[in-house]
Amino acid sequence: MAKKLEITLTRSLIGRPEDQRVTVRTLGLGKMHSTVVQEDNDAMRGMVNKVAHLVTVKEIEA
Repeated sequence: MAKKLEITLTRSLIGRPEDQRVTVRTLGLGKMHSTVVQEDNDAMRGMVNKVAHLVTVKEIEA
C-alpha cells in the first residue's frame, strides 16, 4: 500500500520568513492545528524538512 503523511501545523507563522510561509501554504495548511494528508514522495518530504520546526508529521497507511 502507498504511504501517506499526516501533517499538522503546530507552531505559528508569525515572524517567520516569507519562504517558510509559502511552503506551509503549499503543503495545504492554513490555521494553527490544521491537518492535511499528503502523498509520501520526495517533494513532500523536502517541503516538510524545510518547515520541520513548525509541523508534526505522522506516517499513515492508505
